[in-house]
Order: sequence, then C-alpha cells, then structure tokens
Amino acid sequence: MISKTELIYTLALMRAPNLGATSAKKLIQFIGSSEAVFKERKSNLLKVKGIGEYKLQGIAEKGLMEAAEAEFEFMERNSVSFSYYKDKDYPNRLKHCSDGPLLIFHQGNIDLQSKKIISIVGTRNITSYGSMFCKKIIEELSPLDPIIVSGYAYGVDITAHKAAMENGLQTIACLAHGFDQVYPKAHAKYLPKVKEHGGFITEFWSTDVFDRNNFLQRNRIIAGISEATIVIESAEKGGSLVTADIANSYHRDVFALPGRATDFQSKGCNNLIKTQQAHLLASAADLIYILGWNIKEKTTDVSQAKLFVELNKEEQMLYDYLKGKDKDILDKIALSCHFPTSKTASILLNMELKGVIRPLPGKFFQLIT
Repeated sequence: MISKTELIYTLALMRAPNLGATSAKKLIQFIGSSEAVFKERKSNLLKVKGIGEYKLQGIAEKGLMEAAEAEFEFMERNSVSFSYYKDKDYPNRLKHCSDGPLLIFHQGNIDLQSKKIISIVGTRNITSYGSMFCKKIIEELSPLDPIIVSGYAYGVDITAHKAAMENGLQTIACLAHGFDQVYPKAHAKYLPKVKEHGGFITEFWSTDVFDRNNFLQRNRIIAGISEATIVIESAEKGGSLVTADIANSYHRDVFALPGRATDFQSKGCNNLIKTQQAHLLASAADLIYILGWNIKEKTTDVSQAKLFVELNKEEQMLYDYLKGKDKDILDKIALSCHFPTSKTASILLNMELKGVIRPLPGKFFQLIT
C-alpha cells in the first residue's frame, strides 16, 4: 500500500494533461515513484523513451497538487478505497494491460482477485430475447461463482447486474464518471444492493461528470479485468463492440449471442461471429468448454448421485443413454437422444453441475462412477 504522500502525487500524475497512464507508468518505472517524478529535473525525464516536451508540460500545470489534495480529502470523507497499479490488490489481469490506470477507485465489498471474472455488455435497448438469454446464462453459470462485470447503464448492463445479484453472485459496476454522482439517475435505487453484492469501480475523480467521451476509458477497464467478455445484443455500431475490440486486443476471449439476420439488435453480434472476432454463445456450456473451466465433482458414486439428485425428463434420457457406455461424444449423444446439439450441451451442463456426469477432452462425456 502506498503512503498518503505518494497517493497524492500519483493522483496529480494521473491528472496531468497530455500524459496518460502508459507514459505515467514509464516515468514511475524510470524515476522510482510519482513523488520523484515531480521533483526530478526535466532533462532526466526526457531520457525516458516516448516522453517529450509536450507530455511533460502537464506536470508543471498550476494547481495540480491542490486538486490532488482535494480529491484525496473526498476519498477520505466518502470511504473511497483505491488500488495502485503496483499493489497486490490491483486487478491481476489489468496489470498486464499497458494502458491500465494508475489508480482504480472502488466502493463496496469487492474482490477483484477471482479467477472467474466475466464482463457482460450490450445494447441499452435490450429485447426480450436478449434479456431472457442474459438472465439464463448467468443462472447457468452461478454454480461456478463467477464475478459479473458491466457498466451500470440501461439495457444489458443493469439486466446483468440484477441477474447476478438474484443468483447470489458478486457484481461489479464500472463507471464512466466519479463517485460524486449517479448515472443514470434511475439506477440510484440499486446502489445499496450493488454495494452489498460487490460494488463500483472507476478511474475517474469525483469532479468528473458523466461524459460520453469517458466510455472508451471505462470500456478498457471492463475488458481488462475480465477473463472473457460476452456481448448479448448490439446494433451494427455500438459501445459494446468497442469493448469487444479492446478485449480482443488484450487477447481475451469474446463471446456473442447470435440472432436472426433481420434483427437490428443482433447485427453487431452476428458480425463479430462472422468475422471470427467472437465465439458463438448458445449456452453456458459453450463458455465453460472454451475457457476450460472445471466443475468440481460433487460425488464419486453414480448410484449415490441418482439417489440424491433429481433429474428431469430430458436429463434422465441422457443419463439412460450414457449408462451403458464408457463415454460418448456430444454430437452423437445429441443425435441418439433426438435433441439439437446446443440443447444437449445445456442439458449436459446441468447434469454436470448436479454431479452426475463429467466432461472429457474432445467434447466427450461420461457418467461419474
């Protein structure tokens, strides 16, 4: 944890015009600390690769330290915590992003060190199809206890946050403004519950009001802290596609919900899939398979599983089919049981969560014996 003095100097450095997070990190790395950067001779600062006169102008800006001290006082008054990019509690995945912020501010009960962090983004004009799928996939993923990240906006964002809380999951809202306001105002009623089930993060100061130009900065954090990004619905152009592009640039997996070719709110997702910028997402089983998540086996005895786990009609059909086999591949199970492959994958996932079957490499499945 950095000292109060170093925090104030870091606040000032992140606020310096023309500099940016990447250049600020270069200076800290070269000089040793934020405080040292402000006290170092300009001639030495200019030795840092990529740092020129233009970028250093902002460090000497009048009133910078006073503004940093005022922001520190706001943080203390409002119980705003922070993570410094060199500290252990800074999001591990974001540490590998060169443009990750120097500081992340947060409020609530947040644990950003979880290995399973999924961001869910999409249109503000969510359809009933998108809403149903968003709720369904979060419910399907809930036994794996992932953290659900989104942007607290209308549509897909708030649907994802609410679904996460309804399933007892931690959810994190990444804001495009400071903690001195709420946007949209209609979502103020969710503040206490989100803080209870996770919380809010931002890199913006309390004096930073909502501005659409902040979305790009906000979106890189959403993509950067997550193992994968899901785009639920998007028009041909939209902020969620920018988030997907950033996630791809960070070498993270991107998933998209396909829709009909004629659906306006599916054009962006369909294009992501068509251009191989996203995996097609039909169920939680697709994401679990591609990310290689392992589900802890709940029992090692099939008869015990059968005795204590209630199977529905469809699950029973798959159970009976696999009972006389050592293992079988997904496509053959679907064909033999007369179900579409995507539906079979979803049924198998539910059975896996119940501890009845286990997945094997190559999309094979077998009963737990």
